[in-house]
Amino acid sequence: MTATPIQWIAAFIFAIALIHTFAAKQLERLSHRYPRHAGLFHLLGEVEVVFGFWAIVLIATMALALGGGEALSYAESRNYTEPLFVFVVMVIAASRPVLRTVMSAVNAIAERMPVRTPLATAWLGLAAVPLLGSLITEPAAMTIAALMLAPQIFRPGVPEGAKYLALGVLFVNISIGGTLTSYAAPPVLMVAATWQWDSAFMFLNFGWKAAIAVLVNATVATLVLSRHLGRGPLANDELPEEIRVPLPVVTVHLGLLAGVVLAAHHPVIFLGLFLMFMGFTQAYREHQSPLILKEALLVAFFLAGLVVLGGMQAWWLQPIVSGLEPVALFFGALGLTAITDNAALTYLGSLIEGMPDTSKYMLVAGAVAGGGLTVIANAPNPAGVALLKGGFADETVSAGGLLLGALGPTLVAAAAFGLL
Repeated sequence: MTATPIQWIAAFIFAIALIHTFAAKQLERLSHRYPRHAGLFHLLGEVEVVFGFWAIVLIATMALALGGGEALSYAESRNYTEPLFVFVVMVIAASRPVLRTVMSAVNAIAERMPVRTPLATAWLGLAAVPLLGSLITEPAAMTIAALMLAPQIFRPGVPEGAKYLALGVLFVNISIGGTLTSYAAPPVLMVAATWQWDSAFMFLNFGWKAAIAVLVNATVATLVLSRHLGRGPLANDELPEEIRVPLPVVTVHLGLLAGVVLAAHHPVIFLGLFLMFMGFTQAYREHQSPLILKEALLVAFFLAGLVVLGGMQAWWLQPIVSGLEPVALFFGALGLTAITDNAALTYLGSLIEGMPDTSKYMLVAGAVAGGGLTVIANAPNPAGVALLKGGFADETVSAGGLLLGALGPTLVAAAAFGLL
């Protein structure tokens, strides 16, 4: 496929954005070394800002090279449903009524398990909640799991290496934990309708294998972390009276969350439900904690930037995907998903006519198995980074640390999909 000059420029900007992602922690450290320019370095050191920033650079470059109308047409041609959905579902899933309900359920189960309660709650946060993502979608599962695990694992006193292992396990388990159904994982959603993969097909071919890998990863991480785990989250009946949440308020929140999940591909509907949610939280603010609007907006900005930058990479990605044999395609997808969103990768695969069933399986298996290697590999990852980065040194997540922490869990997921 012959590339135009602007496509080469877009690929170059995309490469710079990737380098910027890995350098974010170093930029954050420069903000402490040069306090006069701390604001600029802190801004550029925010991982969630990276792709949005370079998407703006790309659109500005296109405007200069091709004209403002051409740049505007390209920006408006992209589909921003996923960033909008992730923003909405993050805010609702992180609200006090939803979070307290999940924590109460987790504690009730943990108290009946034959291990220490902190150990059980950490294991459930790394295993059960990611698998729950197959019902409530991966971004919602990531939000709930991150907020549950933050006070237990991602806190001072826990070694950085152990935290990066836990983060890698969380990201990998979320990526593969959504494959039990056909609608919850973005890379599966991109091909499900085209290839006629329903939830029964997903469970029989992917889901049970993913569940085994999730349980293995969570168990290993929990054992590594066992001596660093403190008390688990408080159950609803243990909370002080003033912050308990009445059942009718919980019911409304859960109903709105369910409505948003069901309307995940219809922004007019889920944004309308979100406005109802905002009104309800104002009406009953005494039962609410501060909404995570800033964190959710940053994640949406990151994903929207990835949509803009990723849309110009098909000219070199699609020939790679279409030219590989099944086994090579599995490992190729595993590696490529680390440098591009796995949903974009499987979408490109869905455009290839006559792809054998074995190649289809290998493409999706590799894409979801590699979904925890980097921040950009899977759509919910930026949400996890935004919610958990405060527990790491310099309050930033190192791209290299995440890559190392996710390698082991990724190999387990790859083995489950490739050998079982």
